[in-house]
Amino acid sequence: MNRVVVTGLGCVTPIGSTLDDFTQSLFSGTTGIAPIGEVEGAPEGNPGVRFTQMARVRDFDPLQYMSTGTATATERAAQLGIAAARKAADHANLRDGHSLEDTAIILGCSCAGRSAEEPQLAGLYLRNTRAHPLTVVRTMANSGAAQVSIDLGITGPVLTISTACASGTHAIGQAFHMVRSGMVTAAVAGGHDAPLTFGFLRAWDSMRVVSATRCRPFSADRDGMTLGEGAAMFVLETLESAQARNAAIYAEIVGFGMSADAHHITQPSSDGAAKAIRMAMKDAQAQPSEIGYINAHGTGTQANDATEAEAIHKALGPEIAARVPVSSTKSLHGHSIGATGAIEALATVLALYHGRLPFTYGTTEVDPALNLDVITETPRPLDPNRPVALSNSLAFGGLNAVLALRRF
Repeated sequence: MNRVVVTGLGCVTPIGSTLDDFTQSLFSGTTGIAPIGEVEGAPEGNPGVRFTQMARVRDFDPLQYMSTGTATATERAAQLGIAAARKAADHANLRDGHSLEDTAIILGCSCAGRSAEEPQLAGLYLRNTRAHPLTVVRTMANSGAAQVSIDLGITGPVLTISTACASGTHAIGQAFHMVRSGMVTAAVAGGHDAPLTFGFLRAWDSMRVVSATRCRPFSADRDGMTLGEGAAMFVLETLESAQARNAAIYAEIVGFGMSADAHHITQPSSDGAAKAIRMAMKDAQAQPSEIGYINAHGTGTQANDATEAEAIHKALGPEIAARVPVSSTKSLHGHSIGATGAIEALATVLALYHGRLPFTYGTTEVDPALNLDVITETPRPLDPNRPVALSNSLAFGGLNAVLALRRF
């Protein structure tokens, strides 16, 4: 089987839309979470929700990355994905030494099309107006992946995976499998989502799981998640092809695990999450003692953080689990649903590449019941004797996905 490495990175996120800006925000703890402000489609711009904060991508101009025709035929989620994918492809010099017929596009997206669909439904139900003729192509779940294919000229396999909050992680994992097996020699993979619409905000408000202020993962006083949007993309290729063309290598993907809780549609199970962690380590042929960092799903809800902590203990064993550095970056970029696993994978790759572990912004007093070594207040150096990192995603529906990466 092929060894698989990361040679291109691209992002459009609330904490930066260039790699340098994202990296600076990640390690300085510069959050993109801010007051909601006006929401398009809401009465007088006020969404009427109990929470006050969300993480929005600021100053994004799609015409910097695509033609007017493409921008007209897409909505925000797809546009973020197109921009991030182009950045990753350019960063890796993807066309240098790669056949576009032998390259895949595997993207994760959970809430595609909401910003196009909601105004059309409002017009239909309230005024019986005719739908815009591009509504169908704007709201297709695979619109982003298809447009990335057109934009980059890639004619290999093109797929969209939708598994709620694990979508981006599942997409990267599936791309990893395809490159490792030799089905393709390279892949553009990641996640994109833009769900911050009036209807979406109101729906999440009804679930009572969004923080009234902002998320504080693993904190003793945590009270919920904070919603966000964004995109993060990667170019994956075989180690052989990367070395042959003298490409920069940012990390090696060494394992992937996935599982289903088969338990409850919203309440997580530590058994299912622990199984995915164990499968990722087994796939990577890594022992618990080699794990030097875990980028946790860490939503900041009571149930998720407690369940994830329990899963880490079950998978690694209580002695090691209590000593592995853990952080959640959601308090910086928010929870962008289908994109969040990809954004967190980007944080994990950068942690390995720079040898620095990001801290959990906004969390000062860690919940002692969790018994985790949560990084707070300042970054921490990566232990060179523990070069493997895990990136966890635990989604509604009980769908778990875990990537194992190694410092190259």
